[in-house]
Amino acid sequence: MINKERFLNTLKQYDIEISDLQFEQLDKYAEILVDYNQKVNLTAITDPEGIENKHFLDSLLFAKNPLVKGKVVDVGTGAGFPGIVTKIFKPEIELTMIEPTGKRCTFLQFALDTIGIKANVVKERAEEAARKIWREDFDVATARAVADMRVLSEYCIPLVKVGGHFIAMKGDGEKELSPALNAINKLGGKFVNMEEYALPDESKRTIIVCKKEKETPKVYPRNGGKINKSPL
Repeated sequence: MINKERFLNTLKQYDIEISDLQFEQLDKYAEILVDYNQKVNLTAITDPEGIENKHFLDSLLFAKNPLVKGKVVDVGTGAGFPGIVTKIFKPEIELTMIEPTGKRCTFLQFALDTIGIKANVVKERAEEAARKIWREDFDVATARAVADMRVLSEYCIPLVKVGGHFIAMKGDGEKELSPALNAINKLGGKFVNMEEYALPDESKRTIIVCKKEKETPKVYPRNGGKINKSPL
């Protein structure tokens, strides 16, 4: 479905290389996504080039970060971005995808089975997951365009073990970072760096890296209503 020559040439511009098998898996993923999207709302992006750039390349910019390793959790994964793409790119990671919508969880499991890769699909809200067995269990937590950075920090940082990283995928993350620094610190994290990219259509992408330096206080995360109404 996706154009191999065009996609590989695009990846070269970002110093990303994939194998023939990885291309085949991504191509199958694109096909499944578009087909399944006809019965379950997964994405508004269904044209091949849009999928290549706004879903796959975007996810690979996260996946190529050397900090992305070990146990990785994708919070509010939706249709599996960046989680499934990251698992294809780095099959050695142990991936968990947290998604509260049952129909999307069914799609995620179907996609994993069809592509032939293994990951854990958890039907759960992130703030609930962080009060259960998943609290401070992961080396890396990520989320893509789920919420404001202050809110996202409270969803994700409690899931990360001390010494691990919260890596947020944002559009214009620079605007959100400064107001979120207080929340990041309260939750036991520390801002490390920010990487900025432009996709082929010149839309901005930002990857914000925070390190978990100490345990998250037990009072966090709060319930979802409080997190959204009164961000830290």
